[in-house]
Parts: sequence; C-alpha cells; structure tokens
Amino acid sequence: MAVIELSNVSRAFTVTSRTGFRRTRREVRAVDGLSFTVEPGEVVGYIGPNGAGKSTTIKMLTGILVPTGGSIRVAGVDPSRNRLKLAKRIGVVFGQRTTLWWDLPLKDSFAVLQKMYDVPRARHRENLATFVELLDLGDLLDVPVRQLSLGQRMRGDIAAALLHDPEIVYLDEPTIGLDVISKARLREFLAQVNAERRTTIILTTHDLDDIEALCSRVMIIDHGHQIFDGTLAHLRASQSAPRTLVVDLATSLPPIEVPGATVTKVNGPRQHLTFPTTTKAAPLLAEIAANYPLVDLSVAEPTIESVITQLYTPTPTS
Repeated sequence: MAVIELSNVSRAFTVTSRTGFRRTRREVRAVDGLSFTVEPGEVVGYIGPNGAGKSTTIKMLTGILVPTGGSIRVAGVDPSRNRLKLAKRIGVVFGQRTTLWWDLPLKDSFAVLQKMYDVPRARHRENLATFVELLDLGDLLDVPVRQLSLGQRMRGDIAAALLHDPEIVYLDEPTIGLDVISKARLREFLAQVNAERRTTIILTTHDLDDIEALCSRVMIIDHGHQIFDGTLAHLRASQSAPRTLVVDLATSLPPIEVPGATVTKVNGPRQHLTFPTTTKAAPLLAEIAANYPLVDLSVAEPTIESVITQLYTPTPTS
C-alpha cells in the first residue's frame, strides 16, 4: 500500500497587487492537478525550478497547508486533519531552518525531542547511539547549537528528524552550503538509513549530485504541474542530451573525424567527442580504434543537470 497518495491536488493563493490607489486581486495556482503515489521505502527526488510548487507540495504533505482541491493521504491519514497524529510518523529537515533549540547543547535538543515524541527511553538511546556514530556527532553533543557550523548543525538536524523512527522523511535542501566531505557523509548516512530501516525519503534539492547518489525515482514539477515521473535512466532517455566519448590517443593529433560524433574539446592527446543518446557507442569505438592510435577511452552518460536543463528549454517553433 502506498504511504503517500495525491489525487488531483491543487493549491491556490490570492495575490494582491497595487497600481496607484487601485488594488487588484488574482488567483495563483502554486500546485495544479497533481497526482502521484509513493511506495514504502522509496527514495524520490522531487525537483523543479524556484516557484515550481515544491515547497507548497511538502507543506500540504505535512499538514501545514490545506489543499484547495483534491485529496491527500500520508501514512493512511489526511495530513491537515491529523497533524498531531501524523507528526509521530514523519520527519522533516529544512536546509535553511533548524528544528533544534538554538541555545541548548545538541544533546539537550535530542532529549527534548524524546519527550515530545514520547519515544521509549531504550529506543531513544539506541537510535541516538547509532546516529551519533554514523554522523560523527560525539564531540558535538555538549556544544550549543548556535556554535555549530552549518555542516555540523545539518547533521544534528537529520539525526533529530530520525530519532523517533519516522516512516517518511522530507528533506528540503539537506546539503545546502556543505563542503564535499560533509555532503558525502550525509548521502552515505541517508542511503544506509533507507536500506536498513526502509524509511521513505522525499528529497527536494537543487544539488543534482544528491539526486544521482540517493534517488531511485525522480519527479519533476514546473508551474504546479508534474512534467516527469520515472527513473534516472528514463529521464536521460526522454531527452536528446548527448553522451560524451573521452578518447586518449598515443600522441596529440588534429580533431578525430568519425561519422556520428563531434569533437568538442582537445587537450593534448585527449579528445572529447559528443554523440546522440540514440547512437550506439560500439561502432564509434571500432571506427576510432581502427584509424587512430588509441590508448584508452570512456563513455560518459549525459549529466542530470544537462538533461533537466534541456527539459525546461522550450522547443523552437518554425
């Protein structure tokens, strides 16, 4: 049974503008006719440009906002009518806001959360010990939250969101502002939590490396409408973003000439060629190997960023 179900969900806001002494009102649909389901244990990337409707969707899923139309069920209940009941079954992390107590040591925030969610003491201790080890929080437990760096606080926020064993976790920009090492550590932790606990994760982010590292499924929203729902492989296949062939030759040569591919960069003996995703790589490799002093080569799939950029680029009209 799906843990998240949206059926024809809309959310409209009334926007007031002023021109001179005259006020006008208009309706803006942040989300319009959105329908999807999420199964237990899925890790779903929910992405789109600013203003696409991502945050509005998350707020409706948590019960903060009530939909204008349609229906939502999360963990079997209507979020807006069962906020307190649902709170014990979900966790939320907002990258630019903390759920921790600013002036309390980190360990005291965790203790308060144990009381708030009424987590059995033994289970709380077990979870806390696990997360402290996996997220390397041991030296930070006595430090007031306001003295933590952004990366340290983010690790604390993620631990806090998971201490009560939620079935579903919403992560909004969880790696924003983090260095490469901190990002990698968080991604590894989230992947482990999902694998071992079957926690359902909904991830909204502008860092597409997060999507590639964690998500088995991607949903893309634009102007309140869903424009894609599927795997990363299907997303790449749905667009014509080119693949890249990196060729290392025995010596520096003029650009390689091979039908079906175009050289885009030459760096000494290394050359980069692009070719359509619909073109098979094997014939290109055979042609190059037969006519050039080939040392090594590799094929790179289109980046998710390039695919999504193309998805949002309007098709020229004749």
